[in-house]
Amino acid sequence: MHNPQPLSGLPLDELESVLKPLPRFRAAQIFKWIASGVGDAAGVSGFEEMSNLPQPLRKELAENLILRPLVTVEKHCGDDGSAKLALQFSDGVWVEAVLLSDNSGRRTACLSTQAGCPAGCVFCKTGMGFSRNLNSAEIVEQFFLLVKVSERPVSNIVVMGMGEPLLNPGELRRALEVITSRQGIGFSKRRITVSTCGIAQGIVDLADNGPAVRLALSLTTADEDLRRRLMPITASQSLQEVKKALLYFQERGGGRVTLEAVLLGGVNTRPEDAFSIANFAKGLDAVINLIPWNPVKGLELEGKAICQPSASEVETFTRELEKLGLKVTRRFRRGRGVMGACGQLGGRREKRE
Repeated sequence: MHNPQPLSGLPLDELESVLKPLPRFRAAQIFKWIASGVGDAAGVSGFEEMSNLPQPLRKELAENLILRPLVTVEKHCGDDGSAKLALQFSDGVWVEAVLLSDNSGRRTACLSTQAGCPAGCVFCKTGMGFSRNLNSAEIVEQFFLLVKVSERPVSNIVVMGMGEPLLNPGELRRALEVITSRQGIGFSKRRITVSTCGIAQGIVDLADNGPAVRLALSLTTADEDLRRRLMPITASQSLQEVKKALLYFQERGGGRVTLEAVLLGGVNTRPEDAFSIANFAKGLDAVINLIPWNPVKGLELEGKAICQPSASEVETFTRELEKLGLKVTRRFRRGRGVMGACGQLGGRREKRE
């Protein structure tokens, strides 16, 4: 009975295997304890709290296994009910996770899958460096901690924090299996959205192997050359390949996808940008989500400082898309008060001294 990874990141079948020769019902009990209190206390913190386990077993488990990751937490709260947690794991890496609040009071947990991000998008603070993938327990831990700080039940999860989720598919899948299992937390898969910059192979893998979550593509622009300049990782992922993967995802029952466009002042808000997005969206069941760029100091595109689009620029671009027959939504700038909005994560990378 030994496992170096915390039990909180293990799906039930893996937990049963790790706990052998204990009977399966013991694994089921522990799995429930890991999930217990979600919506209130967000899971037990130690084996000693598992009151329906014999005391000698609780002692043995504590001596041989790790229940949850060791983590140091810094909390930053905003006036709108949003909160950002900066988490430092035992090896010193920092990760940020955000609780977002909208005007209706709905709470959304925004989770990270990597420490930093290898995608290198020039308009995103997270892309300024990459440390490592997170394991499933570290992803689940973010959810537990966000639930704990939320004053209301968390109704949605977006995997849109630090990192490219589809470059860490195995650990993401395990984490979501823990979060959605009916034997444990039981969070609805249809209330989870995974956002990708366009890893075509990862989209196909998600379509084939699940989980059956919602999918968002960080498109930003459908101008191939501009997209590669803004998002270097897309040089190996052509828009044609990405669209083919999205069509396959929908053929396999994946449902409507969201095409996200971060609007950069004077860069990707021209009429031709609207036309190229409309052309990319043809044949897809898609909604366009416009995200006015959230300011981050020091970010540049080819030597020129990136700036926010004006209100009239956003309005004109929205109308252009709608004229082309597209369904368009705008993302509210949630989390800006704690530097936890889209593109603003990644302020804590250094190891605490």
